[in-house]
Amino acid sequence: MAEQRRGPRAGGEGRRSGGRGDAKPAGRTGSSRGSAKGGSGERGGERGGQRRGREAWKRPAERQVERTVDQKTYDGPELSEEITGRELDRAVSAQLKGLPDKLAARIARHLAAAGLLVDSDPETAYRHTLAAKARAPRLAVVREATGEAAYAAGHYAEALAELRAAKRMNGATAYLPIMADCHRALGNPDQAIKLAKSPSVANFTPAAKAEMTLVEAGARRDQGQLDAALRTLELAPLTSKSRESWVVRLRYAYADALAAAGRDQDALAWFHRTHAIDSDELTDAAARADELERKLEDR
Repeated sequence: MAEQRRGPRAGGEGRRSGGRGDAKPAGRTGSSRGSAKGGSGERGGERGGQRRGREAWKRPAERQVERTVDQKTYDGPELSEEITGRELDRAVSAQLKGLPDKLAARIARHLAAAGLLVDSDPETAYRHTLAAKARAPRLAVVREATGEAAYAAGHYAEALAELRAAKRMNGATAYLPIMADCHRALGNPDQAIKLAKSPSVANFTPAAKAEMTLVEAGARRDQGQLDAALRTLELAPLTSKSRESWVVRLRYAYADALAAAGRDQDALAWFHRTHAIDSDELTDAAARADELERKLEDR
């Protein structure tokens, strides 16, 4: 999951409108208790009149002890046998190669499970990343995945802490838009704007710059600085010919800010321009345009 980026909440509409890429599942350890040695285990059947297997060593129910919180975190949610670990992006898998094979495979499975669940069940995805972190807390790729899953699940303080840790480990700046949005969610718009002004933003891809613009504009609105939010968005490539999602979201945020400023005619035009390139219906631009048209007709 760590190769994906989750888009911060759009400019000021108070909802997250970004999308993450496809996380690729991870591998399984293949750890089973039975061995094929000496005629025992699953192949050997019975030895000494007793069947060996899980029943032979499993502690009786009445003697089992409740798992502590730390133990449950380490165990993590149940892993599907279908998740193997080989589905992870190669760049992510490469960062696990320094670990013992069995440990690396288990971590990979948890990371993959998190990637598969982060949209449909972000809380469980987060628990999977915590299980990976419990096993390898000093791997940047694990801390990054934990931060992204925490963000998706709405645990913004935890997400900020994890992404800060990942940044300390590998020096990456790609996390800055999500970190800035975490500051917004935690009620610290000043810190969000400070991150938006980081020199490294100048080297971001257009999509990443757009994410940071959306966060900065939203933070300005959080501060009641609507004019500043509009100026921030006006410096972005709103007229780009690209139909990628980041252009859709920039245009929508700009239209929304115009509407909030009472500039209904301008807002209507930009909602239409948003809808014109929003083939995937990422926004409700068409509905917002209809609403504004009715409002203008009633005047």
